[in-house]
Amino acid sequence: MTTETSPKTELLTEVTPDWEPPMPPTDLIFDDGEPLESNRHRIAMNVLIDSLYQYWSDRNDFFAGGNMFIYYSSDQARNRDFKGPDFFVVLNVQGNTDRQGWVVWEEGGRYPDMIVELTSPSTANVDIGKKKDIYEQTFRTPYYFIFDPFDSKSLQGWELKNHQYQELQKNNKGCLWCQRLELWLGTWEGTILQESAVWLRFYDGQGNLVLLPGEVAEQERQRAEQEQQRAEQEQQRAEQERQRAEQEQQRADHEQQRAEQEQQRAERLAAKLKELGIDPDSV
Repeated sequence: MTTETSPKTELLTEVTPDWEPPMPPTDLIFDDGEPLESNRHRIAMNVLIDSLYQYWSDRNDFFAGGNMFIYYSSDQARNRDFKGPDFFVVLNVQGNTDRQGWVVWEEGGRYPDMIVELTSPSTANVDIGKKKDIYEQTFRTPYYFIFDPFDSKSLQGWELKNHQYQELQKNNKGCLWCQRLELWLGTWEGTILQESAVWLRFYDGQGNLVLLPGEVAEQERQRAEQEQQRAEQEQQRAEQERQRAEQEQQRADHEQQRAEQEQQRAERLAAKLKELGIDPDSV
């Protein structure tokens, strides 16, 4: 008797027992050779990265990057239809790992905790459209900010609540609070790398500017100069006190010498009077 194989059975026998899903691509690129929008955009990105590493110099549990590829899915990696944000921070990861970019499946599925896009008129629609949707719906990034380095009033920010971005409100100094980093984002006007502009900067919980390494070094230099000046002033005061003490000693010595001279004159006078037969006490 011949046993017929049903179509369903044939389909099952075609499946390889040790089949595995396709692995994510390994031929990832991390540099497309395209520069940032402008030199000011490049400086603005490095200001955020450098100041955060300076502020958290005693920590090794975070990674901050900028203008780097973020790979989060096989399709996106193959199509290369998304590069990455201008600045991002990932918390609770090994900070000393050498990374060319951020590959989500190599980082335990971790996405950025905070993102900043340094926008411009040519990228604004993407930054508040496609990218914002990706950060909200795919990354689930808790905090997203945009800022145009050529527009001092352009700072905007959103916080993820109930799976949707809710716009953040500025405080009376025009800053936005990022609870994830426990830092404010606000503007600061000054000159960095010979370019004067209004820059996006971090502020701590008390409103103090988070300094760049060069600013910390300059602050330390000024503090050292002030300490040296105080030490020199103390030395001058000590020298003045020594000189005053010497002058007082000299005056005391002069007074003692005068007193001794007066004593000697009185003794000579008394001796002379005795020679003359005159009682000195009667004079």
